[in-house]
Amino acid sequence: MLQKTYDTFKPYIPSWVNADELIRSFEQPSPTSIRINPNKIKKSLNATRVPWSEYGYYLNSRPKFTLDPIFHAGGYYVQEASSMCIESIIRPLCSRPLKVLDVCAAPGGKSTHIISLLERGSLLISNETIRSRAHILSENMIKWGKSNCIITNNDPKDFNFLPGFFDVILVDAPCSGEGMFRKNPHALSEWSPEHITLCSKRQTRILHDIWDCLAPNGILIYSTCTFNEQENEDVLYEFTKQKAAESIPITVNPQWNIIPHTKHTIYSYRFFPHTIMGEGFSMSVLRKTDGVEYTPPKKLPKSPITIINERNKLQYSQLIKNYKSIVFESKPNILWAFAKDYRKLLIDVYAHCNVIHAGIPLVEIIGHKLNPLPGLALANSYNNTILTHIEVDLETALRYFKKEALVLKDAPKGWVQINYKQIPLGFVKNIGNRANNPYPASWSIKMDIQKEDMWSISDFFS
Repeated sequence: MLQKTYDTFKPYIPSWVNADELIRSFEQPSPTSIRINPNKIKKSLNATRVPWSEYGYYLNSRPKFTLDPIFHAGGYYVQEASSMCIESIIRPLCSRPLKVLDVCAAPGGKSTHIISLLERGSLLISNETIRSRAHILSENMIKWGKSNCIITNNDPKDFNFLPGFFDVILVDAPCSGEGMFRKNPHALSEWSPEHITLCSKRQTRILHDIWDCLAPNGILIYSTCTFNEQENEDVLYEFTKQKAAESIPITVNPQWNIIPHTKHTIYSYRFFPHTIMGEGFSMSVLRKTDGVEYTPPKKLPKSPITIINERNKLQYSQLIKNYKSIVFESKPNILWAFAKDYRKLLIDVYAHCNVIHAGIPLVEIIGHKLNPLPGLALANSYNNTILTHIEVDLETALRYFKKEALVLKDAPKGWVQINYKQIPLGFVKNIGNRANNPYPASWSIKMDIQKEDMWSISDFFS
């Protein structure tokens, strides 16, 4: 059956690729790669770097990432190396604040990557159409710790209330998954020529639905984890014939062994597992050559959230280092921190979109009490001097993420911050004989923990 599938697949491999070498590469092991969070891990790793990403590394083996506390604290993201190359497109644009939309964002690899690159004053809206995946995206973005993001669960066409708004739109399009044949055996069993046709229609619809939201001279990054031309060059060529869009070349280092290709007027860049350390991937860039500039609405809709005014804001100012650059929003009894520059936009987005979250959840307000939430400890702007913090060992840190009650000797009563390797993990409430653990159940470790499987990326710190 495997050979039959390969025989059907082979005609869809571009003619300019050695099909036999590509298919043989599917039998080789997949490399393991991660991308560190530069706001949480300040050290480089004793590991091989991903050549096209400043923060990307290869690991020699694949550990159980679930059993590393720093993974749960948003210290790094387990991401396929090829997809990290969007950095080579985004980074040159970051000389100024950007407004970015990641249309198909779950589970969050590219969104966490992009938000690490953006300048102060930028905004990222990360959207996912499938609701269950949107909540995974939300969790990963909170752990990454940035307040200048909005997470939505919408169809791409729902963003038409923001014509000409975004400087950059990323469409990591749903595809037939050929690039995942090696990493995910199910991708091969689900592949068919009919699936290619279905995916190309879906990709075309997404491009048309989202195009009006792109600013004049804005760029759209289009990527898939496929090799075939139908879902890449052909989709983009037909689109550029109908819209004021031009394909633009990008600069890639020849030593990276990324394969550039031009078909019709479309520049594309392919990652093949037999030429690079990574899985299959394709990317192209379109520039919008006309359009209208975004005009904010004269009247904002009624807000479903409460924006804390500047005077009342002071009572929460000790929570965040740069509190003057953020606004606090209350929804309904949770205090969130969000980028102040986009306060009015946030109200507009809430009125038109299904917002999963915006910014960072800081505390739960119960009467006059403020109960700290994990998002506060995970926030990059968290003022970690306001509470006593306790450095714990690897086993205790994992017990915290398993949502177990802890025993913290010599810790004061009340709220205590838990650190591992000086990285904040979250909070527990010490009542003397034990410390109650409010870590979210939906985020907690479900697997049994064996001591021999415990590890930490800190072992790689240089």
